[in-house]
Amino acid sequence: MTGVEWRFRAVVVAHAVSAYGTYLNLIALSLFSYEVTGTALGVGVVMAVRLLSGVTAGLAAGALTTRFTRRTVMVVTDLAQTLAMVVLALWASDTPVWVLLGAVVVLGAGNTFFNVALRSAVPVMVGQDDRARANGVLVTARSVATVLGFASAAPVIALGGFGVAFAVNAASFAVSAAAVLVLRPRTDGEPCDESGEERADAGPSPARRKRPRLRVAGLAGALLGMIALRGLDALASASHNVALPLAAHAAEPSDPAVFMTRFWSAWAVGTLLAHQVLKRRSHGASWGERAFAVGTCAMSFCFVAAFTGLPAPALVAAAVAAGFADGWTEIVYTSRLQAAPDRQRGRLFGLSATVEQSGFALGTMAAAAALEVLPALTVVGAFHGAAVCGALALLLFTGGRRGTDRPGRADGDTHSHSHSHSHADDGRPPIGESRPSAGEDHPSTEENHPSAGANHPPTGENHTSTGEDHSHHPPSGEEKGEHAHGTSTGASQLPGS
Repeated sequence: MTGVEWRFRAVVVAHAVSAYGTYLNLIALSLFSYEVTGTALGVGVVMAVRLLSGVTAGLAAGALTTRFTRRTVMVVTDLAQTLAMVVLALWASDTPVWVLLGAVVVLGAGNTFFNVALRSAVPVMVGQDDRARANGVLVTARSVATVLGFASAAPVIALGGFGVAFAVNAASFAVSAAAVLVLRPRTDGEPCDESGEERADAGPSPARRKRPRLRVAGLAGALLGMIALRGLDALASASHNVALPLAAHAAEPSDPAVFMTRFWSAWAVGTLLAHQVLKRRSHGASWGERAFAVGTCAMSFCFVAAFTGLPAPALVAAAVAAGFADGWTEIVYTSRLQAAPDRQRGRLFGLSATVEQSGFALGTMAAAAALEVLPALTVVGAFHGAAVCGALALLLFTGGRRGTDRPGRADGDTHSHSHSHSHADDGRPPIGESRPSAGEDHPSTEENHPSAGANHPPTGENHTSTGEDHSHHPPSGEEKGEHAHGTSTGASQLPGS
């Protein structure tokens, strides 16, 4: 992340401060909601309003970040959340219900708007090639903030009450807004860093002018599958977030807070390890849909294992493994969506935020109801089983596309298949067409296009009637723009989601 590394890292530190206040406030606001409403139903309504505002904001986030600069959206949403928390801090002793609901609407929508703007701005701030490492830094910062926020919530509330907790959260948002205002990171516009689809369109050949549309169409199914699986993952994660306090009381009834802190601290260590491993990966296969699906399966298995009554050392190991898989999926997923062109990225992340928030909200309500009549292991296993099924379906879909996207078919339909299938979902550049012109062997004319900002090796076009497969050429610069290689993020309301 040369040239912008210090500025990006400063923004990440400020965002980590904001995230710390957010996670501290998750506990403080839950307890405060019960104090204001006086019923468990009231707490549920407050949580539902917050989640619903996040879902609604996700629908508008893409258009908002397109109309205004992402930096403006980040600053305004931070300031709005600062004001909301200042109001709660001043009225903490006697807060009307309508003020509480208004504050949670601002918090829910603000969190979604900020995260969509930040995640879609990362490739502009650091460049496409360094986006995976940048996402790893964001995930690491969020993980540390999660543990510190949860761990410090109880002593902060005990020492200063809800007013102090809300004031700390307000200050954390103010720090984030001030950092973005002072540092003024570049968050919009990529005149020299558009995706491979647009660079490829610079070629004079009619076939090359058709390829971008086919590639984009091919990307739609895989990307929508990833976003849908992300929603299932959020639904499954809601189950273990709801069930974990029950497991903590069952395992250590005298001090469940120690159990929770130990579990989430181990989880955070796992996310740190994921960043360290992924930033050293050098192969594009690490960043595709298959890597995301496999990571989702691993995360589900680890979280389910945590509810099987493991001894303390094994439980810590399961939490570390769950954190590793959680960090892996977060980095891979975010990096994959960031490979989209700049003008589409905000809408993709807005859609993703809506799906994630909806999945988490539905999972929270369904898991809470199921835990009234079923044991925690059964509920968590069922919810995460749905996520595993979704991951397997994505693996089958992407595997099927790879099986049908092979050139040089013996049935003579090679030409038509090269136009009806895309290789974008497995990270490979488009394969050249195989034309059945008898005995005509033409040299490649599309070997290098420096003027388009990408270095394209021979595409392996085959003009003979033998159907010889030349698709084994090394990956082109287009692939580098679409898959971060680790050479150099979140929308979730709770960790592990």
